[in-house]
Amino acid sequence: MASVPSLAATVHQRVADALSAALPEVASAEPLLRRSDRADFQANGMLALAKRLKGNPRELAGRVVAAMPETDEIAGIEVSGPGFLNITVSDAAIVRTLAARAADERLGVPYAERPGTTVIDYSQPNVAKEMHVGHLRSTVIGDAIVQILEHRGEKVVRRHHIGDWGTQFGMLIQYLVEHPHELDHASGEEAGGSGASGEAAMSRLNRLYKASRALFDSDEEFKARARDRVVLLQSGDGTTLEMWRRIVGESMIYFHAVYDQLDVEVRDEDVVGESAYNDDLQQVVKELEDSGVAVRSEGALCVFFDDVKGPDGKPVPLIVQKSNGGFGYAATDLAAIRDRVGKLGADTLLYVVDARQALHFKMVFETARRAGWLPEGAARQLAFGTVLGKDGKPFKTREGETVRLVDLLDEAVERATAVVREKAEQGGLELTEEEIAERGAQVGIGAVKYADLSTSMSRDYVFDLDRMVSLNGDTSVYLQYAYARIQSILRKAGDAKPAAHPQVGLAPAERALGLHLDEFAETLAGVAETYEPHKLAAYLYQLASLYTTFYDQCPVIRAESEAVRENRLFLCDLTARTLRQGMALLGIRTPERL
Repeated sequence: MASVPSLAATVHQRVADALSAALPEVASAEPLLRRSDRADFQANGMLALAKRLKGNPRELAGRVVAAMPETDEIAGIEVSGPGFLNITVSDAAIVRTLAARAADERLGVPYAERPGTTVIDYSQPNVAKEMHVGHLRSTVIGDAIVQILEHRGEKVVRRHHIGDWGTQFGMLIQYLVEHPHELDHASGEEAGGSGASGEAAMSRLNRLYKASRALFDSDEEFKARARDRVVLLQSGDGTTLEMWRRIVGESMIYFHAVYDQLDVEVRDEDVVGESAYNDDLQQVVKELEDSGVAVRSEGALCVFFDDVKGPDGKPVPLIVQKSNGGFGYAATDLAAIRDRVGKLGADTLLYVVDARQALHFKMVFETARRAGWLPEGAARQLAFGTVLGKDGKPFKTREGETVRLVDLLDEAVERATAVVREKAEQGGLELTEEEIAERGAQVGIGAVKYADLSTSMSRDYVFDLDRMVSLNGDTSVYLQYAYARIQSILRKAGDAKPAAHPQVGLAPAERALGLHLDEFAETLAGVAETYEPHKLAAYLYQLASLYTTFYDQCPVIRAESEAVRENRLFLCDLTARTLRQGMALLGIRTPERL
């Protein structure tokens, strides 16, 4: 089905046509239409036009009104103030437009006109290390942006640039060579599903890491052997690579368990770590040095920037290759850019990475641009802020350690399960323990995701589970409850079915809800353009709030006539579908009953 033009787009076109007819000398002028609390829409373009034409804005606005043809979309238009056009659309136009949206499985949301290829780099855990609260934002924000872009019709290539290479692996592998049974799976250890196997995998990795670190710090001979092992790893030694694969494999078991709990899909083919670019690093160095983009400084290969200096005023370079011949993050990131643009054909590269790495990525992007590997403006860091505790400081345990992601998720699910159980008992809803557990997980994980996604990614936010699982305020639970309430109404309606009746007049709460429903496609388009999921969350919260007002003021089942009942059921149904679609794009489930 073709996309459905919004009422805003229709009214904009009507005003633009009238403006062109009334003032042909400025035929292409912008009406500057926006939503208004004085009418449905307000056009403010007359003020700027009056300055250009040296005329009276109210008089110009009157001429535009006179040139407006009579249409059944616009119920009224008047000039107010210094030349504003206040425009009210008809109830019939609202219902007809919403009916067109409801007839489309995409709710009238168009595909992108010229879809491109976007490679998005997000959720970058480190092999042999536990995922912590710092990984939450990258994973949740990245997943939401993937869903939104794919819904728009973009070709999206996911890349999880895991830390699976470097000096610490010499220590881990050497210890595993000398203690080959350290990662053996104990019998019965894997029982209990992916979560249990993930915990077991992490337990084995923790044991390996602590033992190897203790030996590395206390035994100089082992330290020397570990450093030699790094060279073997980088040169492709078979035994060393086999041990490395075992460590990576254990980590992947653990990562997938965490992703499953977070309800995020991560496919093995999308996990392309630092190691994948190891064979390209020498070519990166050669091309940068041959082109003069990078120069040798004190034995290291560096890229310098006029606007990047240290506190002492001296230039701070991007180090591509260390003086000892080793490579750091810069070389790997540059090799990844060459691969993503050259081989994957990316038009856009997105990096969902902590704001504290902004300078690193600024230098990497500029280096790749100078080298001719990256078109101007094709790469962008979607920098996110820090998760804070209630004390306003970075979220830590009482002992001052980084919070494990699995512990945080477990507590969220536990809190949400208690809320679900309490609401079920209060509402007389008979749920089995399995149903309570399932809904508790959906509500708890949804609460964590929504708290993150409803905050502008550049801002820090406070992790407060009490607020997150509240039924009141801007929370996912409030949205999920609104959805479940609608499903309850639709079930209670019995034989009465949702049906749009344009001839039925709308109450103020119905109009407000209908006009907001009509903004869904435009909201999604804006979110996809700017990569700002918090604006979709804000739209959904306002939708749930408007529905609550509608629910309080407009009886549905006991409406005064069959046509009004069906029309209100139609508004209920479309609200539920819009909530469900919007929440799904944020990676949040909508239980049918709560």
